[in-house]
Amino acid sequence: MPQVTDSIDVKAPISAVYALWTQFEDFPKFMSGVESITQQTDDRLHWVVSIAGVEREFDAEITEQHMDERVAWRSLDGETHAGVVTFHRIDDDTTRVNVQIDWKPQGIVEQAGALLQVDDIQIGHDLKRFKELAEAAPARHAAEKGWEGDIERPADSSGL
Repeated sequence: MPQVTDSIDVKAPISAVYALWTQFEDFPKFMSGVESITQQTDDRLHWVVSIAGVEREFDAEITEQHMDERVAWRSLDGETHAGVVTFHRIDDDTTRVNVQIDWKPQGIVEQAGALLQVDDIQIGHDLKRFKELAEAAPARHAAEKGWEGDIERPADSSGL
């Protein structure tokens, strides 16, 4: 399974960066190919994506979430992928965001894209757009607050 890992430093407090990331329905503002995300429950998301003109829908489960620290997920149907985003305080006004995504490419176009590392490049561009959005108004994002609950990974869970 291909894996993408990337990180970026954001000039905003960790609470603002985490709050923005956990507003999942805003992902289309910075994540290319994401048409919409609907948060169905605290730990269930419905995604609609369009990549290279192919639209897909799938559900994902948040497998672990700890405020200002980490969000992990895995797909439940359709797309086969899992990922984790971690947030690290560099100083009061700087946060490092680390992303790791594992997925199974579907079809020849996605397999070719994985071989050519197109996905790595795209994640890098998406992180830069996220950084721009977070740095544009960090106080606003902190005030909006993402979900502040906690989701523990089950003891028998495997993955990221």
